[in-house]
Amino acid sequence: MRLSVLDQAPITIGNTAAGALKKAEELAILADELGYYRMWMAEHHGTGTIASSAPEVIAAHLAAKTKNIRIGTGGVMMMHYSPLKLAEVFKTLSAFSPGRIDFGVGRAPGGDNYAMYALSEGRQPMLNNMYEKLTTTLQLLNDEVPEDSIYNRTIATPANIVLPEAWLLGSTGNSAIQAGRLGVGYSFAQFFQGGMTREIFDTYRSNFKPSALMEKPEINVTYMVTVAETKEEAEYEALPQDISRLSLMRGQIRQTLTPEEAQNYPLTEMDRMMIQENRKIHLVGTPKEVATILQEEQAHFGFEEAMICSIPHSQEKRLNVYRLLAKELM
Repeated sequence: MRLSVLDQAPITIGNTAAGALKKAEELAILADELGYYRMWMAEHHGTGTIASSAPEVIAAHLAAKTKNIRIGTGGVMMMHYSPLKLAEVFKTLSAFSPGRIDFGVGRAPGGDNYAMYALSEGRQPMLNNMYEKLTTTLQLLNDEVPEDSIYNRTIATPANIVLPEAWLLGSTGNSAIQAGRLGVGYSFAQFFQGGMTREIFDTYRSNFKPSALMEKPEINVTYMVTVAETKEEAEYEALPQDISRLSLMRGQIRQTLTPEEAQNYPLTEMDRMMIQENRKIHLVGTPKEVATILQEEQAHFGFEEAMICSIPHSQEKRLNVYRLLAKELM
C-alpha cells in the first residue's frame, strides 16, 4: 500500500504557530526518509489552532527540504483565487521540483464566513462555478487556451514545464463524477465525516477520462490515525483529538489539549459513545491493528493510497506514528 501524509500544522496547547510550521518541516524530512509517497498541506483560515493558511508557500519550503517525496496541497481552496494565479503558482513550484508537485484543490472555503469574505475583499464569493474554475485552471496549467474569455488572451507562466499532478478533494462523493470527467485524481477525506463507499469510487473510475495531468484514475483516502506500541498508549494519545472532534461537532473550535489535560476532561456517557462511533474515522490502536484495518478497507473499497493525518500533542509521538506505520506497511 502507498502511504502518504496530510498535515495541517496544528497549534496544540503550549505551542506556537511558528513551531507548528517547523514541525511540519520535520515531518516532511522524516516522511521523505521513510519512503512515504507524498505529503500535502491543508488550507485553513480564521483559526488560531492551525498554522497552514498558505499551503502553497509551505509546499515550496518543504520541496526544498526534501529529495524524493511528492509535495503539494490537500488542498488549496480554489474559491479564493483566480485560475491564472493558481496555474502560475503550481507551474512555478513544478519548475523548481519537476515530477514532485501535486496540485490538490478543494471547493470548500477552508474557514468561517468572516475569513471567506475577507479573502474576497468583501465581495460576494462565487460559489457555483467551482468546476468551471477548475477546468480553466487545468487548461492554463497545460498551456492551453481556455474557453473563458477572461483568460483566453493570456498565458500562465512559466510555460513548457513538467506538469504537476492534479487532484480534486471530496468528502461526500458529490465530486466523484467531475473528478473523473476532468481527468484528475480523487482524494476522499474519510477523516472528515466518514461516508466512504465503493460506489463513490466506481463512479469516479467509470467517468474517468485521461488527461495531461493524470493518465489513469487514482484514488487516495485520508484517515486520522493514532498508533503506539500498545493499545492503551494509543488511546491515551488519541483522547485529546477525540475531545477536539466532539467540540467541532458542537460548533466549537478549541486547541487540542495535552494528554494529561484530556484525562481530566469531564466526558459524559454520551460523549464516550460518540468517541467510539468516531473510531470509524479516527483509527486508534497498535500499528498492526491499524495496518490491518487499512489493508482490509483498501481491499474492500479499492483505493490505491492511504494518507495519514496524525496529531498527538508531542512531536516525537507524532513522528513515531509515521515510523510505526511505515515499518508495518511499507
